[in-house]
Amino acid sequence: MASAGVRQETRDQVSHITLDRPEALNALTPGQRDHLIGLLGDASGDPEVRAVVLTGTGRGFCAGADLRGALTGGDRVPGDVARTIRLGAQRLITAVLDCEKPVIAAVNGTAAGIGAHLALACDLVLAAESARFIEVFVRRGLVPDGGGAYLLTRLIGPQRAKELMFFGDALSAADAERLGLVNRVVPDGELDKTAREWAARLAAGPTRALVLTKQLVNASLDGDRATAFAAEAAAQEINMTTEDAQEGVASFVERRSPEFRGR
Repeated sequence: MASAGVRQETRDQVSHITLDRPEALNALTPGQRDHLIGLLGDASGDPEVRAVVLTGTGRGFCAGADLRGALTGGDRVPGDVARTIRLGAQRLITAVLDCEKPVIAAVNGTAAGIGAHLALACDLVLAAESARFIEVFVRRGLVPDGGGAYLLTRLIGPQRAKELMFFGDALSAADAERLGLVNRVVPDGELDKTAREWAARLAAGPTRALVLTKQLVNASLDGDRATAFAAEAAAQEINMTTEDAQEGVASFVERRSPEFRGR
């Protein structure tokens, strides 16, 4: 499946989504953003898809939102900006966080603004050595959107998050890994190979157990212990009805490797 600036292909139960607008460092237009949201929704609901890889072409992963024309188009009505953010950047990040499949970001180059948040919302983040992460909003006199304050604070704490957002300095892949924003940094030429290997491992795993684990982890910092423990017990109850859970227990008893089907 292809749309202007976004390509998608499903191979070996992995949905590969590629931002393909290299001349603009893969900055997202509203149409491309909405198409990306749709692709994540499709992957979430397709039982034949068991993992997602999100990457870009050229020197950029995603340079953020394409702001050309953003300040034109007539008079604004109070509430327009909030509505645009809610239905745009926030909806994109929510599509990643709520995707019912594990999502890997393979960050091939510059990830700036909403592009950085798009990567950081993913479940696992691989970065090429040449990748950079930039909280570019302050350079434009803007407040971070796309859940940036929510994501960064949970990943690295408020002091580090403020440093990145107050100064807007480019963060190298190595420094991003040191801070805990990136799972692993690999040579540029090995990024695609590593992403495919990680996706293959996820696609061979117990898909429903993985998504329930994802939901528990994502919600873990938002509630108290009693709420988290109740959610854990409910997830266990749901998961024990799946074929993969039964296969996992049977394989243990029979002393063999499990064969998960994502069911």
